[in-house]
Amino acid sequence: MVRSYFRHGPTEAFGLVCSASSNSVFDGKLAYVPALEDVLVWNVKRGSMAAMWHESGHRAEVTCILRSPKPDTFAVGYSDGSIRVWSASSTSVISTFNGHKKAITALAFDQDGSRLASGSQDTDLIVWDVVAEAGLFRLRGHRDQITAVKFLDTFTNVPSTSSASGSAFIVTASKDSFLKVWDLSTQHCVQTTLAHRAEVWSLDINPEKNLIFTGSSEGEMKVWRIDSEALSEGLKESESGEITKMIRPVTTIPLSSKHRVSQLLFHPRLQYLAVQSHDRSVEIFRIRSEEEIRKKQARRKKRAREKKKEKGQKEPDTGDEGSEEEREIDLVELFTPYLIVRSGGKIRSFDFGGEMATDTKGNAQIFLALASNALEVHNIPPPTRSKENPPEAAKLYSLDLPGHRTDIRTLSLSSDDMLLASASNGSLKIWNIKTTTCIRTLDCGHAICSTFLPNDRQIAIGTKNGEILIYDLASASLVDTVKAHTGTLWSMHIRPDERGLVTGGADKDIKFWDIEEKRVSGDDPRSTAISSLVHTRTLKMTDDVLSVRYSPNGKLLAVSLLDSTVKVFYQDSLKFFLSLYGHKLPVLSMDISHDSKLIVTCSADKNVKIWGLDFGDCHKSIFAHDESVMQVAFEKESHYFWTVSKDKVLKYWDGDKVGVFFLLIGPRPINVETRSVDPGLRALRFIPQFEKIQTLEGHHGEVWALAVSNRGNFVVTGSHDKSIRVWEKLDDPLFLEEERERDLERLYDANLAETMNRDVDRIGIGRDVDGADPSGAQEQVEVAQVTKQTTETLMAGEKIMEALDVADADIALLAEFQAAKSGLNEAQISALPAPARNPLLAMQGLEAEAHVLQVVEKVPSTALQDALLVLPFNNVLSLMRYLNEWARRGWNIVLVSRILFFILRTHHHQIVTNRVMRTTLIPLRKHLRDALQKQKETMGYNLAALQYIQRQNESRRTARFYEEESFDEERVKARIAEGKKRKRVVL
Repeated sequence: MVRSYFRHGPTEAFGLVCSASSNSVFDGKLAYVPALEDVLVWNVKRGSMAAMWHESGHRAEVTCILRSPKPDTFAVGYSDGSIRVWSASSTSVISTFNGHKKAITALAFDQDGSRLASGSQDTDLIVWDVVAEAGLFRLRGHRDQITAVKFLDTFTNVPSTSSASGSAFIVTASKDSFLKVWDLSTQHCVQTTLAHRAEVWSLDINPEKNLIFTGSSEGEMKVWRIDSEALSEGLKESESGEITKMIRPVTTIPLSSKHRVSQLLFHPRLQYLAVQSHDRSVEIFRIRSEEEIRKKQARRKKRAREKKKEKGQKEPDTGDEGSEEEREIDLVELFTPYLIVRSGGKIRSFDFGGEMATDTKGNAQIFLALASNALEVHNIPPPTRSKENPPEAAKLYSLDLPGHRTDIRTLSLSSDDMLLASASNGSLKIWNIKTTTCIRTLDCGHAICSTFLPNDRQIAIGTKNGEILIYDLASASLVDTVKAHTGTLWSMHIRPDERGLVTGGADKDIKFWDIEEKRVSGDDPRSTAISSLVHTRTLKMTDDVLSVRYSPNGKLLAVSLLDSTVKVFYQDSLKFFLSLYGHKLPVLSMDISHDSKLIVTCSADKNVKIWGLDFGDCHKSIFAHDESVMQVAFEKESHYFWTVSKDKVLKYWDGDKVGVFFLLIGPRPINVETRSVDPGLRALRFIPQFEKIQTLEGHHGEVWALAVSNRGNFVVTGSHDKSIRVWEKLDDPLFLEEERERDLERLYDANLAETMNRDVDRIGIGRDVDGADPSGAQEQVEVAQVTKQTTETLMAGEKIMEALDVADADIALLAEFQAAKSGLNEAQISALPAPARNPLLAMQGLEAEAHVLQVVEKVPSTALQDALLVLPFNNVLSLMRYLNEWARRGWNIVLVSRILFFILRTHHHQIVTNRVMRTTLIPLRKHLRDALQKQKETMGYNLAALQYIQRQNESRRTARFYEEESFDEERVKARIAEGKKRKRVVL
């Protein structure tokens, strides 16, 4: 009999305000911040979440967020090398780009948002066509992670009718200390500059588009001038034979701190430059105008003259009174330190809010995303002439209540599973488990363990300094502080009769407490009852106590010690009962089953052991996790248990899976499963086989805490990534054999994709067929195609191959039928049975050509090219015959053209050398030209009609203006142009 279980799945993830994995974007009202694998949209003023961008099944962490020039569109980069373009209004993915092998570190849109450039830890730069949803090309040249990417705007003097690109160059910065300029028209690097002596971490271009600012890990900020004339002319040699430089170094601007310059950012409207070169502050520079500097220099010179007159000194006549005005102003003088914005924690990124974050008085806002799971918005006041009151940044809004500042170390659930308590170093939070809203936030010490007291009105917290803090939930106040231990209080557990509590600490003591209730208002029975702890007895141990646990029947007390052993005592007399040896490192947590028959222990040695409480024998030792196992807990009313570990994984185990039964039949027992005879067996035996049921991945940091619901329908985990996740039992049955097969298939697909993506031609490295370095190093090409095989592209390629095979077989069957009819009369033809078509085609009622087109159209546009690379060459030849038929019938000409051009570019040599291809290519060329000509004529007709409607509308508006008021023609045209800017005209 096959045993089935119920599958568990993630249902909620909360407790996160902002993770430190990526930068954040602020538009003056809404903040778009990373939350591990999701993007959260916060209304910072209200302190409420406006939206969550979540894609089910995708677990990679967000590493970069960028807003497009089209306000509703955002590009989000992830740690698995993928980029998703999101629509903010619909909170859905528009397109997905897969090309990088490592995490995305930098993104940049061009002026109109039609192209996207991405830099990654794999040192590659990829340019994507957002409209066509395809990768244009991959540029290689950097030798370390790309940290910043910016488009350079050129051809500012080109007339509007020109077809020249407005952004033909990209500048990139990298940890290899180089600054590179790439020409997108020729797809190669036109300039490489050693920017700093250390890693280049940040880059930005000023609003005038003529200066580049770079920051290094040594706290140095340099300025580079963009030569727009050299950019417009392209790469040329001067008369002396030197190559023209696109960017030239200008100067270095001193900073107040010598830490790493993590981010540089210009304000989009005001004259501010923000520099983050310290963990907890952002330095704001004000950009002064030349006129302001000249006036200041004149005032300084005037004061110097007045001082000399007061001293009676005669000023020498130099005859160069205008020299101060004629002197060229240094670039450093334009940037003056204005103020420093200080935050309450380590700053991960910052952003100016754009036009919406600037009021009429000149106040600007700066948004700070902190690494401590919090957000802040500060106000930057406008400059004043008063020297007595220097400007200071003021905090406007702060968002930190919906999450912890530090790691979540302990979780506990109320008896009705309605409330969840989470505690960390500094704060205790009470959550409504259904709505996942934080209903109480209380200050506490460094929390280590916690538990709800009986009746769920109070909660007890054990701290690092050995105190027990008791909080009343109704009044949200600390009602009692008990100095329980002189060392860290590692564990506490409520007695099964709910009248007592046991605690264990680093002072080698186990202390027992009685829970007593006392009224706040004395003898008034209507007043609130508060639980208090009364110390009754102490059990001295030989080593630090790491965990204590009562058995559910109240008879035994289990204690784990720092010496890697577990001692079991009788609860009433505290007499020694059992000692459990076997772990190589200390037992960090343990739990006892509901029937008090099994005890499960987890240790820092990565093992989980299941023991019998009757004789202390070890039933099973399991290598459970890749790191230390932090906590273990039995599911209620069962022998299933959960474990969490530092390897970021939650696992579900069966503690008593049915094994092999041996029945004694006569003198020779028979194995029921294998039907084999076991002559050595003389009794009924049961051999338990403990197995893992399910592995649940989702956390991005060490999982410290675990809490299992009292009804057994969900489990809650808390992690180093500051998130709390709920894993709920679903109605979907789970079979172990199917789960193992699915895991193997997933592993095989991942290994296959990794093998196909293996890059053997890195810069300066060449490899032969066997993977060994040849004697001569081979230089890698600078530009390459954008390809990356994933499980999705492999499946899409297999679907196309399957559709081609089905269609080819159907066409061959129909051809045989037609050939059989050729020499027969009508009576014989009518008697001839119809061919048995493929059931799939017969059910859909489609022709073979239409079926292949339907399958190809379902492949996502971004994965189409990678899916076509999976096809063998014989399938490519078959596909080209279908392309010819689609072009002849005028089906989806855009898709036909795209597939054809990619196939010709990829398989050019094989197609050219194959004579059979002439019979396919010649008609394909004719049919495709005819179809494209029809498309061109249709587009021309539509364009002419739209232009006609526009002229008609303009003439009507002009006539209406002439009729309403007596304007001359020039004023009417100006009025019409002004109206176009103000509002849209619905045609």
